[in-house]
Amino acid sequence: MKTSTTFSILFWLKQSKAKNGEAPLYARLTVNGKRAEISIKRKIKIINWNSTKNCVKGTNQKARIVNEHLNQVYKGIIQAKNELTLENKFITSQAIKSRYLKEDEQNHTINDIIKYHNDDMINKLKWGTQKNYYTTQKYISKFMKKCFNTSDMYLKQLDYNFILKFEKFLREYQPLDHQKKMGNNSVMKHIERFRKMITLSFKLEWIERDPFINFKSKFEKVERGYLSEIELETIEEKQFSISRLQLVKDLFIFSCYTGLSYIDVINLIEDNINFGIDGELWIIKKREKTNKILRIPILPKAKKLIDNYKNHPKSEINGTIFPKISNQKLNSYLKEVADVCSIKKNLTFHLARHTFATTLTLTNGVPIETVSQLLGHSRISTTQIYAKVVETKVSLDMKVLLSKLSSNKLVENPNNNLIMKKK
Repeated sequence: MKTSTTFSILFWLKQSKAKNGEAPLYARLTVNGKRAEISIKRKIKIINWNSTKNCVKGTNQKARIVNEHLNQVYKGIIQAKNELTLENKFITSQAIKSRYLKEDEQNHTINDIIKYHNDDMINKLKWGTQKNYYTTQKYISKFMKKCFNTSDMYLKQLDYNFILKFEKFLREYQPLDHQKKMGNNSVMKHIERFRKMITLSFKLEWIERDPFINFKSKFEKVERGYLSEIELETIEEKQFSISRLQLVKDLFIFSCYTGLSYIDVINLIEDNINFGIDGELWIIKKREKTNKILRIPILPKAKKLIDNYKNHPKSEINGTIFPKISNQKLNSYLKEVADVCSIKKNLTFHLARHTFATTLTLTNGVPIETVSQLLGHSRISTTQIYAKVVETKVSLDMKVLLSKLSSNKLVENPNNNLIMKKK
């Protein structure tokens, strides 16, 4: 059965952008009800436009020049459509627009889609996430330079082999600052970001096929580390003569008792401290990562740290509860804290959040639904990654039960019924 395609071109004035009685001209392409707009790069007076005939009124020189330009645009759009038809391409309004503007897959490059994605996401993604994309961009550039001796490539050159080579490059990449090679999950994260950008180019019809279609990410399950009660107590009781280490230690402990992430701790302000429904002090603020409202009762040890730093000169300068320190420096100094305290675990600031979820809450019988709210998780499934710690709680509870059972013995009464008798 033969299908028909509806196609039309309309020239119109975009009066929503009118200024001083003039408005810009646009061409509207419509294919099967789907529209795409092309700026004509011309402005005319609104009163001079003939909306019925789709042209400028009059026969003066200016009118003739604009109308001739419209005629050339019309022919160019028709030519773009015909080219796509001859190439047996799927005809859409966006595809015709891209071909007319010479922005289709024949000209688009990897750097084009990276720039398009970053510009589009600049107001949609948090800075931390944006920064991760910039890091991925850096590795893509290094890869193209090393493996292809170029700073850019056409999107149409991408294939499955390109992706495999990029993965191999990431796994083998050795930083010059003596850092270790990146682990499997770090490699997969970079590839996932690159994949998102390439998938976007496919949706934009800049490429005909998605080179990632047969690629499967291979993430490894990572155990969520956390501090035990003894380890937490060891760090709490340690006092440092070096101010930077004391600050880092205090920030870490504060996170252990609130569950706040680095960015939420460092940006905490006095206005975030309010009285809750129980009349006690709570932290009430939007989570930086998700904008979800956090409502966290302030435990005594967290309250003490707030009081200790509220008059700190660096806190007052920034208008925050705590003095500011970069996440990178903080995590670097935490390694020193771990060494001094003989903590063998990889002490990172995010470990504090895990400790709150496990040692402070789940292990002490706080329901997982409540923990999920405290952590600001959008889905309880995210919180369930911590749930296996409940096994520890179960073990402790069963030991208590066993102890109770062992303190009693079963005896038989005259009616042959078993009764419990204390020793």
